[in-house]
Amino acid sequence: MPNETSPAVDRIAVSAMYITHGGGPLPLLGDPGHRQLTEFLSQVTSGIVRPSAIVVVSAHWEAPIASITAAAEPSLIYDYGGFPEEAYHIRYPAPGAPALAQDIRDLLRSAHIDARLDIERGFDHGMFVPLKLMYPDASIPCVQLSLLRSLDPAQHLALGAALAPLRERNVLLLGSGSSFHNMRAFFQPPSTSTQAQNFAFEDWLRETCCSPALDEAQRRDRLVHWDAAPGARFSHPREEHLLPLHVCAGSAARPAFRSVRMDMLNTRTSAYLWT
Repeated sequence: MPNETSPAVDRIAVSAMYITHGGGPLPLLGDPGHRQLTEFLSQVTSGIVRPSAIVVVSAHWEAPIASITAAAEPSLIYDYGGFPEEAYHIRYPAPGAPALAQDIRDLLRSAHIDARLDIERGFDHGMFVPLKLMYPDASIPCVQLSLLRSLDPAQHLALGAALAPLRERNVLLLGSGSSFHNMRAFFQPPSTSTQAQNFAFEDWLRETCCSPALDEAQRRDRLVHWDAAPGARFSHPREEHLLPLHVCAGSAARPAFRSVRMDMLNTRTSAYLWT
């Protein structure tokens, strides 16, 4: 079972959550290497207030400027390959939220961050795979917000900070990526060296996100310079799966109140929740 660092609290209002979404559609296909992740995603929402809307920052959408899905009924993008036919017939008919998308654009522009609405793009698997486990009824309005193609960590913290007012509206900011994302390591038996690097980065990330001993300036500095952490570039040869965490942390501007560790595909990974 996932290893929680603090006990679950019934029905707490969560403003931001960073999760590992797993390998493509595998969490929905019964893959044994995703058992702990599937259990976590299926159970985590029982202890939090149901959000009025969800803003998903997925590792699988990068754009030159911040882009927001604005269609009323977005389609699904099956942005993976080589899986059983059933993986291409997954349905998650969550409604879009055009008015919320416009509000997000306005919040970003007010913070001097260029932003645009995208009425064509649908929801990618970084959205529909975890949400099908978290909220299977697909009734909560959702929008997706892109990463910035620059992959600049300070810019992604700023994205989150601009979205902080959404906390007052019971909107959940969901960062969907993976705290460990080295594709080669996922499919090789761990060695003493690779496991040490994986664990070292996970320990650093938990301290950075959760430690009350850090003030927010220190926390921000660590996240801006995340690639100096032990095991950082082994854990993230490219940082797109980590940066949704920066958006969440920037929005919350406080320590995460809960972290959950789990094993997935021969590696350790984690999730974080903020009030």
